[in-house]
Amino acid sequence: MKRLSVLTMFLCVVLLLTACGAVSESEGNTTSTQVQTTEVTLSDDGITDINLSEAGIFVEGKYADNNTESAVYTADDIIYYEDGKDFTYGEGSAEETHSAEDAKAHTVVHIREAGKYRLSGKLSKGQIAVDLGKDAKEDPNAVVTLVLDGVDITCEVAPAVIFYNVYECSSDDADTATKDVDTTKAGANVIIADGSKNVVNGSYVAKIYKPESVVLSSDGTKVEDASKLHKYDGAFYSRMSMNINGEEEGTGVLTINAENEGMGSELHLTINGGNININSGNDGINTNEDYVSVTTVNGGTLNIRVTGETGEGDGIDSNGWLVINGGEVLAEACSLSADAGIDSDMGIHINGGTVIASGSMLDRIEAGGQAYVTFNLREKQGGKMLNVKNSAGEVVTEFAPQNDCSVIIYSSSDLDSEETYALYSSDTLIAESGSGFMGGPGMPPGGEPPRGGMEPPDGHVPPEGEPPHRN
Repeated sequence: MKRLSVLTMFLCVVLLLTACGAVSESEGNTTSTQVQTTEVTLSDDGITDINLSEAGIFVEGKYADNNTESAVYTADDIIYYEDGKDFTYGEGSAEETHSAEDAKAHTVVHIREAGKYRLSGKLSKGQIAVDLGKDAKEDPNAVVTLVLDGVDITCEVAPAVIFYNVYECSSDDADTATKDVDTTKAGANVIIADGSKNVVNGSYVAKIYKPESVVLSSDGTKVEDASKLHKYDGAFYSRMSMNINGEEEGTGVLTINAENEGMGSELHLTINGGNININSGNDGINTNEDYVSVTTVNGGTLNIRVTGETGEGDGIDSNGWLVINGGEVLAEACSLSADAGIDSDMGIHINGGTVIASGSMLDRIEAGGQAYVTFNLREKQGGKMLNVKNSAGEVVTEFAPQNDCSVIIYSSSDLDSEETYALYSSDTLIAESGSGFMGGPGMPPGGEPPRGGMEPPDGHVPPEGEPPHRN
């Protein structure tokens, strides 16, 4: 009997996809072993009631300064959604606003030069902000690697870690978009140091308009059109494609606690290693460029639970594709909404690894990859030990989803595409494989129509009644 553990490590599967180049996982995107590492130590020392934002930030053992020309400097200039603004400011609700006093209490540790930075220490009110300038997106050398080596960062008004401007190795052109992306040369990189425990507690920034872009209705009472100036939904966020890696042994842990979304990227996100735990009020992971973004999991462990403070949220949500090639993925959607453990607008491809996804909705998983089974539960389950058995009554795996769920997806190399499986709670049969949804877009409990969203491309939905697990 195989017992699924979110702490079990899998070897990373490195894809040779589009020709962007390749590097070792332990070095992220750095192309030379000679790259110098800058040590940055976070500390709450120096914070007083008068000087709320003067945290003790050390760079190579010396206090960081506020010189904006330094590679690393500190300031109290965090980007947040301000209170006291009218409807022409943005789309944030009253609950999403923050006072100037709350914002000023946060220390922003700015990183403005390419390189590798090893971060450690605690920052109770602050943010790590990487910004290499407006031209960085087109500069292949504008690459930053953050090595998380025992950090504890809390930000109450915005993401706790954010990449603003670094090199973007891919394109956002929907006409040429594909599920096969290679982000090894991306400018935003994170390494979870071996043996380290890292905690990131973050908030988000609701949509703020570019003032000059706001177009009002004829009576001046509402905004008819406006461009985005800022909108950062994740506690750990990148505006450019981002890579997450473990170090050589893959033993480091990153825990993200998020008011809204957990980890987000505005283009692609590739997870190659490390142990990542996400507790989020909305989507655990979100990549949000429509028809383009790809979330790729090659290795490591993902333990995602949407706690539901926002009333909705998928475990993993890609506005383009979701591709799982390896690693271990446990993804639990919000219990209160018709959301899925794994969700994608353009297609889900499971080629390897172990996946357990639970929610109240099933999104189509493309045929041709690793075998999987789906279970449509007769009654919602949550907090109970469940086990999957084959036709001989042998337990294949067991797990205990914490969310109340009515749909479960399980994929593993242990499954046989010619076998049938059933789901049990203790010795009680609660579902048989493939019952109900049969791999299509699905119907949530109660016969409600499928949730809205993008129309799938031609050929996305299988023929009526085609078994989803016969790959």
